[in-house]
Amino acid sequence: MGSTWRKAKLALGLNTCLYIPKTLEDSPTATIVGGRFSDAISLSPTTPNRNSDCHVDMPTTPTPSSSGLLMPKHPSSKSSKSTCAICLMTMKPGQGHAIFTAECSHSFHFNCITSNVKHGNQICPVCRAKWKEIPFQSPLTDISHPRSRNGQVHWPQDDAWMTVVRQIPPARLDTNRNISTLFQTVEPSVFDDDEVVDLRPMGSQKNSSIDVANHRSMGVIEVKTWPEISAVTKSASHNNFAVLVHLKAPHAVGLLNQSEMPVAGQNSRAPVDLVTVLDVSGSMAGTKLALLKRAMGFVILNLGPADRLSVIAFSSTARRLFPLRRMSDTGKQEALQAVNSLSSNGGTNIAEALKKSAKIMTERKWKNPVSSIILLSDGQDTYTVNSPSVAATQTNYRSLLPVSMQRNAASSGLHIPVHTFGFGADHDAVSMHSISETSGGTFSFIEAESVIQDAFAQCIGGLLSVVIQELRVEVECVHPVLHLGSIKAGSYKSSLASDNRSGIIEVGDLYADEERDFLIMLDIPADRSSNDMMTLVEVKCTYKDPTQSDNLDLVILDHVGDVKIERPETIGQLVVSMEVDKQRNRLQSAEAMAEARGAAENGDLAAAVSVLERCRKKLSETVSARAGDRLCLALDAELREMQERMANRRVYETSGRAYVLSGLSSHSWQRATARGDSTDSTSLIQAYQTPSMIDMVSRSQTMYLGSPAPRPPLRPLRSFPARQQPR
Repeated sequence: MGSTWRKAKLALGLNTCLYIPKTLEDSPTATIVGGRFSDAISLSPTTPNRNSDCHVDMPTTPTPSSSGLLMPKHPSSKSSKSTCAICLMTMKPGQGHAIFTAECSHSFHFNCITSNVKHGNQICPVCRAKWKEIPFQSPLTDISHPRSRNGQVHWPQDDAWMTVVRQIPPARLDTNRNISTLFQTVEPSVFDDDEVVDLRPMGSQKNSSIDVANHRSMGVIEVKTWPEISAVTKSASHNNFAVLVHLKAPHAVGLLNQSEMPVAGQNSRAPVDLVTVLDVSGSMAGTKLALLKRAMGFVILNLGPADRLSVIAFSSTARRLFPLRRMSDTGKQEALQAVNSLSSNGGTNIAEALKKSAKIMTERKWKNPVSSIILLSDGQDTYTVNSPSVAATQTNYRSLLPVSMQRNAASSGLHIPVHTFGFGADHDAVSMHSISETSGGTFSFIEAESVIQDAFAQCIGGLLSVVIQELRVEVECVHPVLHLGSIKAGSYKSSLASDNRSGIIEVGDLYADEERDFLIMLDIPADRSSNDMMTLVEVKCTYKDPTQSDNLDLVILDHVGDVKIERPETIGQLVVSMEVDKQRNRLQSAEAMAEARGAAENGDLAAAVSVLERCRKKLSETVSARAGDRLCLALDAELREMQERMANRRVYETSGRAYVLSGLSSHSWQRATARGDSTDSTSLIQAYQTPSMIDMVSRSQTMYLGSPAPRPPLRPLRSFPARQQPR
């Protein structure tokens, strides 16, 4: 295990101690013991200011606290470790000195010993003991001259990750900025210390107009409608007649280079306020925490200068590492420092962490147009849901999320989605799914350790491409004899008027190129009129464009989708809509998944598998499936995967439950979630990825830290053999 971890750290650059920063307190200097470097070692490309060969000016980091946000400390002997045996200068703690303690217990200034052994010397200068591991300088401290350690790690100049790191210049000392205020030793009572947003207009458009013809945007939303069949005879009635309303968000130009986009300018995307809530409990120790840091590094480097980020780390308690700060060059440096200072211990207090994230969003002085929260945990809340006095019911799962953030709260609410990520086999998938569903976010299942960065990349690929906000779809019956029966909208809030003549769907935000499909169910009576055509419904949309200067005026699209059918005396060959048939299949598959999950939770896995099998059979007999529709193939592949993950109780507990819940989350919101290999755009299971998501995942997969070679194979937690995907 030790060898595996050492290799992982080498591959990630986490065994490359840059410098161990001192805390805001005069605490003992952080040390490096036995040639092993702590999880707090930075990936930040900060270049330190050297005052001498051995002394380094160090940036400050969060003060250690009982919440698990600790810089590892190791006792040292004052008599034997007070003087560096190489430069003979004192090694006084609390002054930012980076100290290396070897396996033989002798200590040296880190700069001195790295200079001494830079050519591969593994002998202690004091006792001549041979070391198994030697300190070496991080490639990130000298980007122009990359080094390798014993030939194990290579940092070529054209390495993708290094290319990104080079985009951030070294931090410059700003005498007008007190860095100690960034990493608060004591959190303020009110989180109103967020950095001001850029108040310049995002474009040169004219002031406020709701006329679509004059609307400056990347394009208006596309609306299409289809009836399930083209004609119904005059003498016949048709109950539960389906009308499909299809929406597609406009394409956003310039989103492929998001971190370099200007703060203001034509076609700029909407900037984001993002709070990431990270589990640093004891179970995250080792590889998990290292991969989480790398994933957060990717997120930070891909945010733009107008985006703002705050990070909460939690274990037994929760702590805000820094307030909402713009991700300028300096902001990225400081964010990387803070994230890389984390270490793991303690329990799992998800409720406290979400309470603190809600506090950040509620009390901020300024707001960017888009707001979102990302929560990652590998365990179960041990303070709220699973406390001895509380039964683990759905109501108690909802208690993890502050009432103000729940979509159906009586108050106005924050309406900020929490996108949750369950990491590994031991996380509480039910609670994570409940948090996301209640807040309007998605739930992703990170099954393989190495896919965490790709999962984050897919999520932010969407968040950094929001082009539609507060989208509301209104459907109204046109013909006087018609009434709406129901609206099939998944998790989106929908309602019918008291007379059942109209209804609304609250869609909310859409990412660039994102699509939504809703089925409107009608009861069509017999019609003895002389008209051969019947207009069923008309569709209207209203929304806000977040790239507008003030984002206050609604864009109104009237009569964008009138649906008509023929009413002849007789009908020959009926024309069945493939589009409607596909969406019926999607909804029926989602219903089967929910039913199978219910049976599995009740202990009847055989019944659960049978439910999925019946759905697959019914699916195969539909018009769209027989035509080889890709969505139907994907649904069948997903249903079969779920059957395999319900093979026995152990498989269901370790991966099946989370896989099914992530699938339900994806279909109910019609939005991509991570499930096993589903971040791969070639996977049939993935039906909702947008171009910006695919681009961000591709960027993640080509930036495997420290190696230009292909990424190592995933390490799924599945206990059954992989199967070939259908073609």
